[in-house]
Amino acid sequence: MSGQPHLGLVCITTSKDVRYRTVTRKRLLEQSDAGQRKLLDDIYRDNLQTLDGALQYCQRNGIRLYRMPSSIFPFFDEDIGREVMQPLAPALARTGARARELGLRLVMHPDQFVVLSSDSPDVVANSVKILRMHADIMELLQQPRSPWALLEIHGGKANRSDELVARIADLPDPIRLRLCLENDEYSYSAAQIHDVCVRSGVPMVFDAHHHVVSEKLDSYDDPSVAEMLARARETWPDPAEQLVHISNGREGFNDRQHSDLISTMPSSYAQAPWIEIEAKLKEDAINGLAGWRAVAAGQVASV
Repeated sequence: MSGQPHLGLVCITTSKDVRYRTVTRKRLLEQSDAGQRKLLDDIYRDNLQTLDGALQYCQRNGIRLYRMPSSIFPFFDEDIGREVMQPLAPALARTGARARELGLRLVMHPDQFVVLSSDSPDVVANSVKILRMHADIMELLQQPRSPWALLEIHGGKANRSDELVARIADLPDPIRLRLCLENDEYSYSAAQIHDVCVRSGVPMVFDAHHHVVSEKLDSYDDPSVAEMLARARETWPDPAEQLVHISNGREGFNDRQHSDLISTMPSSYAQAPWIEIEAKLKEDAINGLAGWRAVAAGQVASV
């Protein structure tokens, strides 16, 4: 790796520069069939325009990675959403082309309802349906079927690693080739999710804050943080595309709730090429890390 780590913006900005529209199922169902299509068409067009604006915002502010909202196109996982989306496919292709031209990496993090390791067949089927929707968005944006355009999930139900590995193997290529797994505080520690990643052949997204909470550590510079960062990198087909997460505890170091800004970074993260900033104040947190990035770049250059 060379240069500064690339920092990623998650979904929206603290300012009103990047904001998306949504709709509840109750409000949608209050409309006639034609009204539902009109409402979704308006939202899809507005949100696509917002996505274009988000790309421009990232370009202006030197941000190279953008996590699109999981709900960017509400009800796209249903027939009505897919019908509404069809005429917009060329516009999405143009947006995806702009991202590629800018060297801007687009990623997604499907919501907590995705539990491939569940012991409920219905939950697993719904999880695959949600993942297919996200993969279809990446396909419409003409993003590569690789971890560059990753779809990231957690391990889900604990103590079901074998089932998780088996279900990943059965996923269609547009999902499986983009899939990455992240460690969490409760169900799958960094070491456990690393094992699943090795067995299933998908990359690991290492989250240092989840790790310190899970292991009850008192510092990001505990040797296990650098160790897990290095072990996670080995799961990536292209180590230069390794993505990690960072957040700080809101009320204390081991508080799982995210703070507004990032005041503490693992020293080993100077070696991380791509870092998603999971802080409440979004771009303010990214801007606050400018000095750290410069120091990190110097550390890497001296290696």
